[in-house]
Amino acid sequence: MSKVVLVTGGTGLIGKAIETVIKEENPADERWIFVGSKDADLTDLAATREMFQKHQPTHVVHLAAMVGGLFHNMSNNLDFFRKNMLINDNILLLSHELKAKKVVSCLSTCIFPDKTSYPIDETMIHNGPPHDSNFGYSHAKRMIDVLNRAYNQQYGDMFTSVVPCNVFGPHDNFVPGVSHVIPGMIHRLHELMFVTNPDEPQENKSFSVYGTGKPLRQFIYSLDLAKLFIWVLRDYNSVEPIILSVDESAEVSIAQLAESLAKAFDFKGKLEFDTTKADGQYKKTASNAKLRKHLPNFKFTDFDVAIKDTVQWYIANYEKARK
Repeated sequence: MSKVVLVTGGTGLIGKAIETVIKEENPADERWIFVGSKDADLTDLAATREMFQKHQPTHVVHLAAMVGGLFHNMSNNLDFFRKNMLINDNILLLSHELKAKKVVSCLSTCIFPDKTSYPIDETMIHNGPPHDSNFGYSHAKRMIDVLNRAYNQQYGDMFTSVVPCNVFGPHDNFVPGVSHVIPGMIHRLHELMFVTNPDEPQENKSFSVYGTGKPLRQFIYSLDLAKLFIWVLRDYNSVEPIILSVDESAEVSIAQLAESLAKAFDFKGKLEFDTTKADGQYKKTASNAKLRKHLPNFKFTDFDVAIKDTVQWYIANYEKARK
């Protein structure tokens, strides 16, 4: 029997990347349906049930969430907690009701304990409170793991989760104040170069990087992550979460990221660090040892190449990008 795969949050960064990979693959035995917030309000059980009954999925990739960058999260913890709890509860309840064979939900590395040893691995998710800046979002995401285990224990459902490191790529959210670090910087650098005083020579312009530039991050290109998500859906059969991250050796500093972006944009001005802005966590290094046990030969896209591709997508799609 062929699979019907429903992707919630299917119009976002990861959903679009999965769609791109699936279009290239064109699998004969799978029908993929990508839904976004316009298709149903997932905080509403009746609306979510209607959508599930319409599509009758055999498999679900659950990406939908209320999300935001560091500064947006700090001021809306209650909203982040309640909305994400509702969405996740509804999706898993209906996946169970309609007897979906498998659900793969998306967690985030920011859900790990704030005080922890590094590298982080899958066993540490519940070992202490998350960073205080986004505790609402983090606790709601952790509860997906709790629900997955409980559905499995009580009913044998194969509901699992993946934990990506920082994702970036085409179709990201570039809206200032809401966006994450890479899209936020792409948007601001583009504005500085082409929108603010476009006639001023670039050499005279300086780009402000928020914070010291010292924090370290593992960034995964959305198209690489998409391939790993599809592998999890087809071949990873455990309720235990799995971290989908680049290798530890691929960690880059925010300063290196700024340099890579400047190169991708061919920016001729100066980079300056605004140390009055918060840095967030210094590092959140995650171990991908479990992933590497399963896929020892997976090749990640080179960081500078992925940054260049993303910048070129943004320039080419500037009018329609979320910004």
